[in-house]
Amino acid sequence: DTSTPHRTMEHAKMPLVMRRKTKVMFARGQGMMTLALVFSVVLACVCATIITTNLRSYDPNADHSLASALGATPKGNLSPSVSRGMPRSLPKSRCAIVHAQSGKKIIISGAPASGKGTQCQLIVEKFGVKHISTGDALRSHVRGGTDLGKQAKAFMDAGDLVPDELIMKIMEQEATGGSSGWLLDGVPRTAAQVTALNEVGLMPEKVILLEVPDDVLIERCVGRLFDPETGNTYHRKYFPPPADIASRCVQRSDDNEETMKNRIEQFKKNRQSLVDGYKGQIVAIDGNREKEAIFKDICQALA
Repeated sequence: DTSTPHRTMEHAKMPLVMRRKTKVMFARGQGMMTLALVFSVVLACVCATIITTNLRSYDPNADHSLASALGATPKGNLSPSVSRGMPRSLPKSRCAIVHAQSGKKIIISGAPASGKGTQCQLIVEKFGVKHISTGDALRSHVRGGTDLGKQAKAFMDAGDLVPDELIMKIMEQEATGGSSGWLLDGVPRTAAQVTALNEVGLMPEKVILLEVPDDVLIERCVGRLFDPETGNTYHRKYFPPPADIASRCVQRSDDNEETMKNRIEQFKKNRQSLVDGYKGQIVAIDGNREKEAIFKDICQALA
């Protein structure tokens, strides 16, 4: 061994056992380094896969902020139920609404014949939100025979009003399961309904309030005509039905001046509840103009 040119004298003088132990330790060190290198490569691949998957599913247009999840308004003010103190945890179904919706969250309100139907259609077309009408949603659940629909039908068959709690559950179900946002039409009308909507997580960013003079509302109402075959609504003066269907169009029994006055008064009584419940979120808009001018103001409010 001492004649080998590549070995030092010290190495040659080492006992055979020590030399063997040194070789074993060196081999183990190389093995551990190799194992660590393989683990690092695998970990890097896993991380890259996770990042790539998240980037593919990421929606750049969605609002991912905590403020949005809590129902904050664009100015950063929390909605009424939040400012009064939210519970520490909401039921999963209710949290789903607050967190899953990344689109617009809108409520539109106005007296009968204020033009809500026309503006709802324009809002849906522009912003892609889901239009949720209280009456339509209730009828849909009753026709579909859902559990909520069966409960509602029992009250209706008995001649009773459907309780707010049941209406809110239907609204909650209609708003769940999408990211396009929602547009509530026909609710809330009372302070109790405002509170109930907040409790199920349906907190709007903006509340559009269409304001139209009483005499204009009455004129719009008494001149309305309804096509029973298509469901379309016309007006004798402002939007006459086509000549080929004019004969089949009818006027609803409640579209008369006396009934309309009562409905307007009822709306005025409930209007203050809406204003008080959504302070800082109400946007009053003059609804006694051309629909294009009204919609332009709505878009500015929702921008």
